[in-house]
Amino acid sequence: MASNTESPAVPVQPKDAATVVLVRDGADGVEVFLQRRVQQMAFAGGMTVFPGGGVDPRDGDADIAWAGPEPAWWANRFGTSDRDARQLVCAAVRETFEECGVLLATTPDGAAPDVAALSPARARLEAREFGLAEFLGAEGLVLRADLLRPLAHWITPVNERRRYDTRFFLAALPVGQDADDRTSEVEEAGWTTARRALDGWTSGEHFLLPPTWAQLRAIAEEGTVAGLLAAERVIEPIQPDVPQGGGGIESLRFRDAAEYVASMPPNVPRPEL
Repeated sequence: MASNTESPAVPVQPKDAATVVLVRDGADGVEVFLQRRVQQMAFAGGMTVFPGGGVDPRDGDADIAWAGPEPAWWANRFGTSDRDARQLVCAAVRETFEECGVLLATTPDGAAPDVAALSPARARLEAREFGLAEFLGAEGLVLRADLLRPLAHWITPVNERRRYDTRFFLAALPVGQDADDRTSEVEEAGWTTARRALDGWTSGEHFLLPPTWAQLRAIAEEGTVAGLLAAERVIEPIQPDVPQGGGGIESLRFRDAAEYVASMPPNVPRPEL
């Protein structure tokens, strides 16, 4: 969401993407799985984020065994077409598996898959050697859309050369699974409470972009995963405004921007817009 290059004269069309806020109950409250992206990443390098990535157009028409809310339900919640909603849900499932080894899919009778045995397939998915539909079909698995909840919708500011139209999903860590850091895109990853993550941002331990900060604030307000999953949310798109002439990231204008700026750590490099 922040760039050191000159802003494009004509705004870049944002690409659809999905981000998954993976949660579990912990001794000190709800915990979230966070990753610090490697500095070399073209977008949000060095930032602390949730797992996620872009959609795969192959998912729009592929034959996928599906359980839970249909694409039309997701389209209504996220304000998009059925086809795009289908791609977004598929991206949420695929990226969660690729980036942290958590698979939101089961056998047709609801049994948990042997995730460890699927490591070779995970690597092939990450390398884009095949799509999600081919993977699920080969393993006899059903995509579990009912394990996801709509959470938020953020769009990258118009000044960026890399822009994403990102839908945020909420998912509880499935029983018997755990998240890992076995992806080349992150330098470290792990579980922490939302409140500790926010405190770490304020103290300068890591950098949070506004969408990540906003989701952590929402998670920190709820005491249990069950409460988070049960909450009804109205999803409205948020696209931070960029002031004329640019400035630091603290100059972005969006809902709760004042609170974001007030929580920013002192004396740390702030990306230019």
